[in-house]
Amino acid sequence: MTLDAKGELVRFNGIVIGTDGKVVKLLKRGDKRPDRPDWKEDLKGRTVIPGMVDAHGHVMSLGFRALALDLSATRSLGEAQDAIRRYAAENSTRRWLTGGGWNQEVWGLGRFPTAAELDAATGDVPTWLVRADGHAGWANSAAMKAAGITATTKSPAGGRIEMVAGKPGGVFVDAAMALIEKALPQPTPRDRNAAFIKAQDILLSMGVTASADMGTTIDDWMTYRRMGDLGILRMRIMSYSDGVDTALQVAGSGPTPWLYGDKLRMGGIKLYTDGALGSRGAWLKAPYADAPGNSGLPFLTDAQLLNSISRGAMDGFQFAIHAIGDRANQQVLDAIDELSDTYKDGQRWRIEHAQIVDPADLPRFGKHGIIASMQPVHQSSDRAMAEARLGAERLAGAYAWKSMLANGARLVFGSDYPVESPNPFEGWATGFTRQDAQGQPFGGWRPEEAVSREQAWRAFTIDAAYAGFGEKKFGHLAPGMRADFIVIDRDPLLASPSDLRSTTVLETWVGGERVFQRAAQRGEGGR
Repeated sequence: MTLDAKGELVRFNGIVIGTDGKVVKLLKRGDKRPDRPDWKEDLKGRTVIPGMVDAHGHVMSLGFRALALDLSATRSLGEAQDAIRRYAAENSTRRWLTGGGWNQEVWGLGRFPTAAELDAATGDVPTWLVRADGHAGWANSAAMKAAGITATTKSPAGGRIEMVAGKPGGVFVDAAMALIEKALPQPTPRDRNAAFIKAQDILLSMGVTASADMGTTIDDWMTYRRMGDLGILRMRIMSYSDGVDTALQVAGSGPTPWLYGDKLRMGGIKLYTDGALGSRGAWLKAPYADAPGNSGLPFLTDAQLLNSISRGAMDGFQFAIHAIGDRANQQVLDAIDELSDTYKDGQRWRIEHAQIVDPADLPRFGKHGIIASMQPVHQSSDRAMAEARLGAERLAGAYAWKSMLANGARLVFGSDYPVESPNPFEGWATGFTRQDAQGQPFGGWRPEEAVSREQAWRAFTIDAAYAGFGEKKFGHLAPGMRADFIVIDRDPLLASPSDLRSTTVLETWVGGERVFQRAAQRGEGGR
């Protein structure tokens, strides 16, 4: 089954694929099969749907995270310290220990962890661990010493050094993270290759055949090109550079063409206007309910934002702008209002996350063809924290998916991996239930903002492809489209939400080639 270009359901029981990896025809019951195909694959009645498209992820970060210390499963500071001690013992030859995934909210800590607490697990080996949302990092004393951090070090614009007893406490928020990261040993090209291959394996195993890559660096781009040159690039990457300068250095005077059989294109630029809600870096119109006097951090002045957009848009680059807090979303909407008459040739403005929006600003998302690029799993992960940060009276425009559609925005879904799992079936289920994996809360959190099962599916396929200018190449199955599809173990339109979350991807095909097959499947059938 697939959605067509209009979002209508189409059922079929066979696919004819050309030698170019594109769909020739979808076969229905009674349609004549080719007489002498070059090859034939019998999937034995299993369910086939288009490959899933993640509208917002971080490919290299996923790979590096998977190869480093992962604290995402820890439920207390003590658990995290134990995991860090084990990792340190197993990697005693490393110059630095790195990893991430920690979340002090999940730990019930009520504050950020400290360098001293990290020292207790690492000793004098420099250690840097990035928070789950990627907007804060935790350093030990050795790391701060290596980076030259002292009691006199000032917080940079757009960042904050958390202080303890008048000295840097070990946590660096948003732009302040660079103070530590400049001291980190740089990964080698071999390290980068390994991280990419790991990330690609994870994504293909979960049924993600195409993904936006948000914040592509020059080193990331060179890794993707190496993989393409070697024939190892299996998935499709819609690349958004980490700034205007990177885009111009990679692509020159405009977006690159699609490369390697429509597998790679740099078409856009990623900008940040604020931080994250969990680290209280999201820029709000009013102070945080649980931190009076703190309204978050703006990253750019209005003039800086307008200038950056103009520099890229004049060469035809699309913009994907991170905005989490209501004040940040207002700033981006104001900029789009001001520039849309100047840059109106298919710009496809994207606002990434759009998590907390003033209800008064929601109708503005329907103007200028704005794409609301949102992540369902953020809502299920963040709901308790969002209530604490904002207070119940300020949640009317929070994670407002249905309102985005009602106001005329194009809603696209992703996961923001590795902040969250890249499993698209978890996001799909959350999209129409507003519940977590345990079915909580009963009836869904602010269920009036749930979308339908089909709308959530469309946001993870057709519209996610559209958001990256890929809608004529992938995102659904039809003649002329790339034959990107996955074989799964259940009907996603009939499965209960919990069963949908448990969907197993048996095979993944990209461009008519099988690029993943679950171990138990190997040996069955023959191509």
